[in-house]
Amino acid sequence: MILAFDGSSIDGSGYRDVVRLAQHSPGGLDDLVSFWSTYGLALFAVLATLGWWRARQAGATAAVTALTVPAIVVVAYGVDAVVKLVVREDRPCQSLQVKVLEACPAPGDWSFPSNHAAIAAAAAVALLFVSRRLGAVGAAAALVMAASRVWVGAHYPHDVAAGITVGALIALLSMTLVRRRSETLARWITSGRLRPLLIP
Repeated sequence: MILAFDGSSIDGSGYRDVVRLAQHSPGGLDDLVSFWSTYGLALFAVLATLGWWRARQAGATAAVTALTVPAIVVVAYGVDAVVKLVVREDRPCQSLQVKVLEACPAPGDWSFPSNHAAIAAAAAVALLFVSRRLGAVGAAAALVMAASRVWVGAHYPHDVAAGITVGALIALLSMTLVRRRSETLARWITSGRLRPLLIP
């Protein structure tokens, strides 16, 4: 038997309200939210690629900053996964046994914090260091991603709030460090075979 934390006492009632609303919403809206919840992270890859492409025109230092966005997202995901293993919170669809839009994951697929929210928030904050416009788009998309994970029944509200916090903090700290070392990194990269990544 797997011992796991039951987070329903924190905001289970709010979660029930959201999934009940989803059950009574138009099918088209639910399909759209479900699609975004499943595939929306691809947008952040597109934004990161666009940010890197534009940064190359601005110079090697800017391109280094843009290139670190995917790496920071991976780090945020890793930290989030470790927290999941430590907390071991059951999915709300298991604890509350409610009907949800997304298939309920098997026991052992922990809920807290939300990976989707952490990845989206990390990408959004990191992108702010590359381009304010792309970062703003990413921030809006990250909030919608977080909300969609509750809507489809995959997470409690506190799961996505924690995921956003983890992702944002990791990105903020990491990008601050990268900014301080970007010139050194740019000189090192441009002196080798990876030069085309920074200079058109």
